Amino acid sequence: MIPLHDDNPTERFPFVTILFIVLCIAVFLYQNSLPEKLGDIFVFQYGAIPAVVFGSASLPEEAVAAIPVGLTLLTSMFLHGGWMHLLGNMLYLWIFGNNIEDVMGHAKYAVFYVLCGVLAALSHALTDPGSQIPMVGASGAISAVLGAYLLLFPRAHVLVLLPGVGMTRVAAGIVLGMWFVTQLVSGGMSVGATGGGVAFFAHIGGFVAGMALVGLFKRPEVPFFAPGQFRR
Repeated sequence: MIPLHDDNPTERFPFVTILFIVLCIAVFLYQNSLPEKLGDIFVFQYGAIPAVVFGSASLPEEAVAAIPVGLTLLTSMFLHGGWMHLLGNMLYLWIFGNNIEDVMGHAKYAVFYVLCGVLAALSHALTDPGSQIPMVGASGAISAVLGAYLLLFPRAHVLVLLPGVGMTRVAAGIVLGMWFVTQLVSGGMSVGATGGGVAFFAHIGGFVAGMALVGLFKRPEVPFFAPGQFRR
């Protein structure tokens, strides 16, 4: 089920959502422009490596630390592992981020996004603290946006593409609920696996953080479980 568009208008222009999308694309283009060796070093320097974050390992000798290790929990959310990783994340952010920015306001939304992104990265790191594989991607922060959207607009309609079926409109609660269940199942299956892959626990942690914190960041007059965009 691939979301394409939601029928949920906004009142505010999504400056911050667009800024995050532009930053992710710009960083990826820069990362992609580097020679392969330098590109790998860039990822080790700015990705979040659990073992390095917790001090049980150091960066590879050729990857000199460029920033304090704690900041990689922030910088990692602007790196991506490939075009499909980037485009998938940006699609979800574009569809759902504008409505969350609308109900929080630009400044609060920016804080919410970054805070939840850091919490998501920590969720992944805590599940595999000895991992020396860099975690990259905006998925954790975007998962928080999805969690907030689920609580605020579960009845909004989302145009989705169903492989083998075509396009149809589905309630956001179903789309996002199925997405979260998929992350839970996939996360459970990934426990104990070795090597790289998808950071499912970052998705889970981000989603839960978004649901837990949305009430602190949304405007007080915005109700939960609204049928669509709340109008003042």
